[in-house]
Amino acid sequence: MSAPRSGRAGLRGLALAVAALAVPAGLSAHEGGSVAGLLSGLLHPVTGLDHVIAMIAVGLWGAQLGKPAVWVLPVVFPMVMAFGGMLGLIGLPIPGVEIGIAASAILLGGVVAGEVNPGLRLAGLLVAVFAIFHGHAHGTELPDGQSGILYSIGFVASTGLLHASGIAIGLIHRWDWGRRVLRVLGGVVAAGGAWFLLQALSGG
Repeated sequence: MSAPRSGRAGLRGLALAVAALAVPAGLSAHEGGSVAGLLSGLLHPVTGLDHVIAMIAVGLWGAQLGKPAVWVLPVVFPMVMAFGGMLGLIGLPIPGVEIGIAASAILLGGVVAGEVNPGLRLAGLLVAVFAIFHGHAHGTELPDGQSGILYSIGFVASTGLLHASGIAIGLIHRWDWGRRVLRVLGGVVAAGGAWFLLQALSGG
């Protein structure tokens, strides 16, 4: 039996994201080829709580919005994150990256808390804008001497797993009590983002 069209499109989008990251990474000076690069990439998104809560919030929001957002948002994010990662890998600066990451947690948590449905296009645009900041942060922190290709594949895969975790949690949205829990979780994410924003503004 063939996979649903939306599922095939999602897999193609994720593959494009990995490819977009791998090409500029391969052209960078970091070509160690070591599996350490893959492990570093897998671990990098989960070592920063600001990244973790924002990535999970993307999945939560997608689950709230339902089809097709439940798969569109987690595909849009890594695809655009690939662009931000490329900018970081080649050393092109983006101002206010940490502030952008904190703001992503505030707004993504806020839309989950408020069960906001702005429509698929606006939701995708919001997710895409924040993906640039997250991707750039990952790209600029490639460890010296490690493979840029494997590192890129690693952090795209890890980000996808965080999105999937958010979607899995968000499935409780089908029940009234689950909707209330998700709104509380959204508030927690937004509060965490506010804390990270204060740290970023204070230079902490």
